[in-house]
Amino acid sequence: MMLRLAYGSLIARALTVAMTIIAIALSVALFLGVEKVRTGAKASFADTISGTDLIVGARSGSVQLLLYSVFRIGNATNNLTWESYQDIANRSEVDWIVPISLGDSHRQFRVMGTTSAFFERYKYRSGQSLTMKEGAAMSDLFDTVIGADVAATLGYEIGDPIVVAHGLASFSNHDDQPFRVSGILEKTGTPVDRTVIVSLQAIEAIHVDWQTGARIQGQTTPVDVIRKMDLTPTAITAALVGVKGRFQIFGLQRAINEYTEEPLLAILPGVALQELWQIVGIAETALIGVSGMVVVTALIGMMATIFSSLNERRREMAIYRAMGAKPRVIVSLLVLEAALMAAIGALLGLALLYIGLWLAQPLVDQAFGLWLPIEAPSMREFWVLIGVIIAGAIVSMVPAIRAYRMSVADGMMVRI
Repeated sequence: MMLRLAYGSLIARALTVAMTIIAIALSVALFLGVEKVRTGAKASFADTISGTDLIVGARSGSVQLLLYSVFRIGNATNNLTWESYQDIANRSEVDWIVPISLGDSHRQFRVMGTTSAFFERYKYRSGQSLTMKEGAAMSDLFDTVIGADVAATLGYEIGDPIVVAHGLASFSNHDDQPFRVSGILEKTGTPVDRTVIVSLQAIEAIHVDWQTGARIQGQTTPVDVIRKMDLTPTAITAALVGVKGRFQIFGLQRAINEYTEEPLLAILPGVALQELWQIVGIAETALIGVSGMVVVTALIGMMATIFSSLNERRREMAIYRAMGAKPRVIVSLLVLEAALMAAIGALLGLALLYIGLWLAQPLVDQAFGLWLPIEAPSMREFWVLIGVIIAGAIVSMVPAIRAYRMSVADGMMVRI
């Protein structure tokens, strides 16, 4: 009986009720959407590098090593000598190892020297491999493969020349040894998108006529001569390491951290990523707070709507009381109406969320490399919906209490 009365009352005020439900639905969709983006961003952040057991570099901090070796942020305090790199590569626990050399740039994008193994061993998003959108990996000394953001920002195509600058903020260019774009990678949503990749030998080649960070005056070695040189590097910035067995990771990490030839640091990428996320996770809390306030605002709007409708329903409330309805019936009716509006709005918001995810998922992935999974609602999302319904019922208590306090005479009075 009470449910039928509440339903009839909502239908009688269809326009006002519909606007309130839409406001709640949009706020719930926004709140849950922020939650999906938050969890998707966190998962994408954690999956920036996967399948790599250890990252090795000069001794510094774990977050610092992760930042410059994976995210291309900052610089290494020191380099890892090639002899030490070979010692690590020759250890029985090591299954594969990929060297990384950083330091130069191209129009604000970092240049990374590595080997062809990088394209095979670097994994992201739970094991996905790098794929070529166009072209192929480096086959010549002065070939380069560029990330998707580099190609999109600078408008590069296969065969275009690239001149590498010495250092990160330098006006000195290696213009006597230009590179050629041989490949463009598919977008990954990782720092690889913003990286210009060349071979380790190429890094050595462009620095043949350089010493202590400056070009040797009056010395220009012909490219044909450089190609015949031994271009084995003397040092690298870091190395990605994969071990043969999971139980060997910590033993190898300890051995590298205790390496006597030079101070080295080996970190677990997953652990370092969690440390880094704790630093940048303040934005996550801010997003949740803002979206939560949107939901609160919608609920307050619903309370205001109920308040404003009381003047229109004075006669209705008076008739109910004149027919013997007890105060708790009036309160229950208004609370039930509010709970129904909140429930319909919450479910509609959930539906809007999944429609939005279905439409936006491929676009967001292509544009930002951020994967938003479309999964069944989690318990956390169900609790959010239940919380919205309960909150809707609670905020309706204030206008409900005022409604049952209205006297019968006041309700039956005709106002001019």
